[in-house]
Amino acid sequence: MARRTLLIGLTVFSLAASSAACGREGGGSSGGQPKAGEKAKVCLVMKSLANDFFQQMRDGAVAHANKRGDLELDAVGTQNETDIDGQVAAVEKCVTQRVSAIVIAPADSRALIAPLKRASDAGVKVVNIDVKLDDDALKGAGLQVPFVGPDNREGARQSGVELAKKLGRGGKVVMLEGNPGAANAEQRAQGFKDAVTQGGLTLLDSKTAHWETDEAHTITGNMLTAHPDVQGLLAANDAMALGALKAIQDAHKTGKVKIAAFDNIPAIQPSLKDGSVVATVDQYGSTQAAVGIDYAMRMIKGERITGWQKTQVKLITAAGQS
Repeated sequence: MARRTLLIGLTVFSLAASSAACGREGGGSSGGQPKAGEKAKVCLVMKSLANDFFQQMRDGAVAHANKRGDLELDAVGTQNETDIDGQVAAVEKCVTQRVSAIVIAPADSRALIAPLKRASDAGVKVVNIDVKLDDDALKGAGLQVPFVGPDNREGARQSGVELAKKLGRGGKVVMLEGNPGAANAEQRAQGFKDAVTQGGLTLLDSKTAHWETDEAHTITGNMLTAHPDVQGLLAANDAMALGALKAIQDAHKTGKVKIAAFDNIPAIQPSLKDGSVVATVDQYGSTQAAVGIDYAMRMIKGERITGWQKTQVKLITAAGQS
């Protein structure tokens, strides 16, 4: 059944501040552009708000919009991490509401291209954050969209190397991948594989759990049964790491299987402190949203912005080292 449920819509009003100008685009107003004296309307379209990472992104975006004071922000999330239909519906609703810009963290790097192209054709500025839209699909659609986000491959490599240090060469590990079709899932998987090679680990198995905690719990349980000698697990996000931790506990292997993860959400902190999770990576979702909003506002004012604005990644361990 198609899932088109949107969990949250927030509208934020505030007052003051603008950005400096760069190169200008060709002029001309469109249906989505604010009239003189009106605040620009910006939609922030995220993935599942059941995930702490996107809750933090939403909260940071709201705070940033309040600080700027020159826009109305509608922040929406989907029912779950794979709800592509929900994101398509959100984009279409934003266009119907005649917003000036859409800032999106897509659930899929290709499936959102067509609705975003329609939004662009309607005069809506589009900024991509968090999960990179596919370059070939963008080119095929004749769409140029700036990207604001981290180097996921490098962040995952750093997290995986920390696990390799704990296990030593020859350590046996499994991997939980993110959603197939999402660029960040592919990049993190590659970064973990880089760490496996660099650290001399043995990768026994790798499966997707679609970023979801419950699915990760089930898949990890199966992996522990199939590979009773596993010593470590590479989780492409903290939500899946939480499911893996529960499966490890269920299998009476607490402390025997170490985890490297990604996102640095609040719920992972106790496991970092007790050593069950040896590392995670902070990718500063709030910053991504804030920069995305700033880019959108500059584009609304006529600037042409393209390319990748790389945002910070930081390795987080129990010792707080980076």
